[in-house]
Amino acid sequence: MEGSNHDNNKTFPIGETPQETSSLNVPKSYEISPANRASLNPEIADVVIIDLAGLDDPLKRPIIVKEIGNACRETGFFQIINHGIPQIVLNDALESAFNFFNLPTNEKEKYMSNDVHKPVRYGTSIKDGEDKIQFWRVFLKLYAHPLSEWIKQWPSNPPDYREKTGDYAMKTRLLAIKIIGAITESLGIGPKYLESKMEDGMQVLAVNCYPKCPEPHLALGLPPHSDYSCITIVLHSSCGLEIMDATNGTWQLVPDVHGALQVHIGDHVEVLSNGLYKSMVHRVTVNNEKTRVSIASLHSMGIDEKMATAEKLITDEHPKNYKESSFRDFLNFLSSNDITDGKSFIESLKIN
Repeated sequence: MEGSNHDNNKTFPIGETPQETSSLNVPKSYEISPANRASLNPEIADVVIIDLAGLDDPLKRPIIVKEIGNACRETGFFQIINHGIPQIVLNDALESAFNFFNLPTNEKEKYMSNDVHKPVRYGTSIKDGEDKIQFWRVFLKLYAHPLSEWIKQWPSNPPDYREKTGDYAMKTRLLAIKIIGAITESLGIGPKYLESKMEDGMQVLAVNCYPKCPEPHLALGLPPHSDYSCITIVLHSSCGLEIMDATNGTWQLVPDVHGALQVHIGDHVEVLSNGLYKSMVHRVTVNNEKTRVSIASLHSMGIDEKMATAEKLITDEHPKNYKESSFRDFLNFLSSNDITDGKSFIESLKIN
């Protein structure tokens, strides 16, 4: 195993990356600049927990919609309980993810690709070796809607992977449509504003594995970024996600709430809301005690459907601040930019 003294710009082929081979050190190509490193004793974030139990009750719905609107305005992030997805489904999805990442490398390499447009893609870091800084991450990206169209391309090993991950994906998608309805209602543009476009829209699962890291203070699992989705729903096995406190720029660790799911507001809702709601900037830290898995379900409109700011939210006082953009526009941005340089898709859309 190469030491960290003589591999400044070394890149590793999939299967031989330090995060896959239980390296005893963090190579230079993975080292985050000192100013951007994570604390080993981070402050714990005070995250809003929203109980969705009454969302279909006409008397309780307005209260929950208001809570969601407040969370979108203040941080762009919240956790949800009583979301309707049984704990067994959550457990099975995480177990399937662990089982996939524990397969021999030659099984996982079948899905290896650096083409960000591929519907099923296994890789490491963000774009395998193309980024200036590498990240302590292994991932499997899966297109998931329509499920019947994509599931045949998903891994057939482990044998129950498609069934268990597919069940979670389907239930998460229905939940996402309900949450997006509450978000648009909270903006004053009605619960059905995006419904038909989301029904026909994209769902991408980013199944992430962050193996144990020998020097967690030197590396990150993912750099600071916001999601290109309308919303992202995240299930994780343990803590590791950090969110930025926009008031002072400090990073705070999201606490683990058993059975809860995390909801990130994505770039497209920021565009839709004309900046009233902000997409959440977050990053992923690593640890030296246990491997962490997360399943991020990203929900957006169709691949070429452009998200535009709602006309009702454009006024003389609040002129239009964002260009229209689609999921494909984001993929093109990702393939031609190094997001580790701090280039952000949402910044590229701002008009003023």
